[in-house]
Amino acid sequence: MKYILLIFLSGVSHLTIAQRPIPVIFDTDIAPDYDDVGAMAMLHAFADAGEVKILATTSCNAFETTVPTISLINTYFNRPEIPIGIVKSKLPNQGCMQLWAQAIVGRYPHSIKFNEEATEAVALYRKILSAQPDRSVTIISVGFFTNLANLLASQGDQYSPLSGKELTTKKVKQLVSMAAGIGKDGVSRHEFNVYTDPIAARKVFAEWPTPFLISGFEIGEFVITGAKLINNESIQKSPVKDAYQVALKADNNTNGRNSWDQTAVLVAIKGYSPYYTVKKVNFEIRDDGTNVLIPGQKFDYLVEKMPPDEVANIIETLMMHQPRKK
Repeated sequence: MKYILLIFLSGVSHLTIAQRPIPVIFDTDIAPDYDDVGAMAMLHAFADAGEVKILATTSCNAFETTVPTISLINTYFNRPEIPIGIVKSKLPNQGCMQLWAQAIVGRYPHSIKFNEEATEAVALYRKILSAQPDRSVTIISVGFFTNLANLLASQGDQYSPLSGKELTTKKVKQLVSMAAGIGKDGVSRHEFNVYTDPIAARKVFAEWPTPFLISGFEIGEFVITGAKLINNESIQKSPVKDAYQVALKADNNTNGRNSWDQTAVLVAIKGYSPYYTVKKVNFEIRDDGTNVLIPGQKFDYLVEKMPPDEVANIIETLMMHQPRKK
């Protein structure tokens, strides 16, 4: 059912007309950076508000802490039943240099202890998508494109006779991704989520069949969050707070972290207005993972509108959301 929702958050109000709750599959590389943790906290905050139904959470990163980290965050927010998938290849495998993931995995309860216990990501995608209404699912990708490329390449199975591309076309409403970027040259950028698996990124950028909204590197670069979270004494025994405390200390950083992944979650659920405008662009992915602007209007690409510090206040308020009481 569609309805009009009036939102008041950090002094910002706007009307949103949308399907609620939005069915979401969240795809993350959670380990090499900790903005993924903030993004997951936001997603659960939206779920507690009745705006989102989290259908599945998947890791595109084979690093050993990814599934346990996803499991403990889902458990912390009282949703341990959310299915978890992971890429079953050895690569990509990007570790956690600040050791924040290892810290919270050792400190908080979670039902899935090892990556091997999780479902293979494409099988989970196909199972979940096949059971959803047509053109209903929003996929939020805040990591590498490995799982999405493998989904497009998949063939019919016990869940659906459709190919991966056909199934995606039928069931997915939109893909919202933190990826790519436009640098100072106004043409290209060498961005982590793209260059870590450039073959997968090239396939997804070339073949993805639904609307595709991109939050580029320069959007989240100036949205700084985390300092308010770690200094909020009312939040205790929180893996979200602990992850930021450990990582910011390791980075010798008292100001906070760039909010790349959180911007993707924000616009996927609330829409890009009033935070951003969009422009139509097209990208080619080079062999080294550099994304280069080329003629065309394939993608919707975020353009700054609201001042980054105001967006940061909205995001960090959501990041500080505490689990709903059972």
